[in-house]
Amino acid sequence: MTFEEEYQDVLQNIEFGIVRVYQEHPEMVDWDALRAIESLIQVYSAEAQGKRATPRVLAGLSSQVAESVKALCEWRLGRDSVVDEGGHAIVDEKGEPIEIPPKSLDEIVACLKRIRKSIQYWSKESGRQGYLKFVSQFVR
Repeated sequence: MTFEEEYQDVLQNIEFGIVRVYQEHPEMVDWDALRAIESLIQVYSAEAQGKRATPRVLAGLSSQVAESVKALCEWRLGRDSVVDEGGHAIVDEKGEPIEIPPKSLDEIVACLKRIRKSIQYWSKESGRQGYLKFVSQFVR
């Protein structure tokens, strides 16, 4: 099983966090997503090593992407409930918050690094919005 197959759900969650911001701001470029992902890699890598990282100061769309993706990472780490646009916990058919087996910090960092690699590849291959246009085909 490939990394992408094993962590498909986590990778899709991260991509959803990125695409959500892109859909609201079609002027967004791959660089905004890349800066956000690199910032989260720094924070979660430090935490995995028992250190405290000072997060990069992000502005504009990079900051929005980082917030969106971080919320999903925190949910995947089992630390928080995933919420909808109105800030309400997303629930199952019984009205209970959706819970999933938590991932480790190392797994989240590995997934963020895989997304970073994809952003770099598609941006180089297809221009400033190459990654965003590519991934938007698969994430709604």
